[in-house]
Amino acid sequence: MHYSSYSELCRGHVCRMIICDQYKKGIISGSTCKDLCEEHSLRFQHCLSSSPTQQVYSGLWKEKEVIIKCGIEEALKADNNPDSVPRRDVVLFDKPTRGTSMDEFKEMLLNFLKSNLGDQTSLAALVSQIITMADVNRDGKVSLAEAKSIWALLQLNEFLLMLSLHEKEHTSKLLGYCGDLYVTEKIPHNSLYGADIPAFLQSLLPAAVHQVVHQWFAPAWPRRAKITIGLLEFVEEIFHGTYGNFYICETSFRNVGYNDKYDFKMVNLRKVATEMTIRGFLKGRHCEQNVDCTYGKDCMATCDKLMKQCKSDMVQPNLAKVCGLLQDYLLYGAPPDLKEELQKQLRTCMTLSGLASQMEVHHSLVLNNLKTLLWKKISNTKYS
Repeated sequence: MHYSSYSELCRGHVCRMIICDQYKKGIISGSTCKDLCEEHSLRFQHCLSSSPTQQVYSGLWKEKEVIIKCGIEEALKADNNPDSVPRRDVVLFDKPTRGTSMDEFKEMLLNFLKSNLGDQTSLAALVSQIITMADVNRDGKVSLAEAKSIWALLQLNEFLLMLSLHEKEHTSKLLGYCGDLYVTEKIPHNSLYGADIPAFLQSLLPAAVHQVVHQWFAPAWPRRAKITIGLLEFVEEIFHGTYGNFYICETSFRNVGYNDKYDFKMVNLRKVATEMTIRGFLKGRHCEQNVDCTYGKDCMATCDKLMKQCKSDMVQPNLAKVCGLLQDYLLYGAPPDLKEELQKQLRTCMTLSGLASQMEVHHSLVLNNLKTLLWKKISNTKYS
């Protein structure tokens, strides 16, 4: 989709205006509201949005670099005038309603999480974590404004995933929120290669030039090995994780990055989907071939040609797709004594099938072999 102008794509001022309007009316709450709307110590800087409905900005908060995210979908639907303040309190901040008890709110949260993450035994702990996060003023209670804000945030897929996958620190750290605007840490390197070709040049340059540029800017091989170990740990974490199964539905070096210590970070969680989301998408879906059963860019399930309906088995699991991404990344500049074995293991990994019968033992074995091979090479060096 093409957006004609900067003003259509970058509307941080509208976002701030709506959020602060709701905050001043007492409709919403959050840990960053005061800094955003009263003290102005949380400031929008550069627009990074790729869609007008999901505003992404780099920003400064108490002189620290951060990322600010805010959805203004309802604002766009409500009014064609980009600078007006639509009454989004009616549209978005409508739940829970006045008079909802704490037990009813906990039940609401639990049912919501079950429908999005599946019926996991660990969900009660996640509900407690959400309640603690909602209680901004730490008074042991959750006010209506606090409850409305956390409920609105949970409707954002990326926020829900950030909450579900925060344990191993492979995702951006959540620093605060106000209503459904939230602030995360800034990941210094938001591509596997450390730098990327500017968007306007990407389509003009041949693939060979892309490859040379990537190799030029890529970190040293041992550092790439360390980042890869983190990426493999993330794949392990999202397969039968604490809160269910997750799928990477756009496997691109642009969606994964790393910090200054060369620890892997998942840059774009909007490209990750829960198993429940994908099952809901595939259920009863008509198909002629496998490609008709694709969620996102590359979460493809199998098509039952006889019934002409999508099945729930993935053609390619996360690990196989990630290994395809790692082939160029790891083989370039790899130590000569390792290259042949590495190539063999990556090839085995890329042929993995998404069939449930194959998933358990075989996948763990391939993943652990690859991790061990890399770790042996960099352990007891300055890179480990």
